Amino acid sequence: MALFMILFTLIGGITLSAQSSINGTFSRKAGTIETTFLTFLTGTMFLTIFILFFASGNVFALLEAPKWQLSAAFLGTLYLLLSVMAVIRIGVIATSIAGIAGQLVIGVIIDHFGWFNSLVIELDMKRAFALLFMIIALYFIYKGNKRSNKEASLRENLL
Repeated sequence: MALFMILFTLIGGITLSAQSSINGTFSRKAGTIETTFLTFLTGTMFLTIFILFFASGNVFALLEAPKWQLSAAFLGTLYLLLSVMAVIRIGVIATSIAGIAGQLVIGVIIDHFGWFNSLVIELDMKRAFALLFMIIALYFIYKGNKRSNKEASLRENLL
């Protein structure tokens, strides 16, 4: 079952990068906030249908949840909005790596301290090096983007 979860997450990552690219392009015409709104509106419609036909939980439990847990919806919206803004300026791969690096940094902190009732997993050297290598990867990918953008600008100026 764990292998399926890894596969599902991999597919989710693929769709997230495709969505980021499409949203970035669309936002140039429709606007960043409008593109983010359309994404969540469409998601709301699809999830409403899924809830009506396939849900096994209790949607009214949302009303009983502690307020701090409801902040996750705001954080997801903020993530999408910032990603749409970033893709059109730094590209899909740099946006994806930066998002992943941010997730890893806060994930290590959350695990280390057991915030939000999560499993406590101490920060060790292996995890610290993994974070360092991710940040190094982001640096090289971003620097590669800047060089590619300069080369493209030079080519356009020559034509």
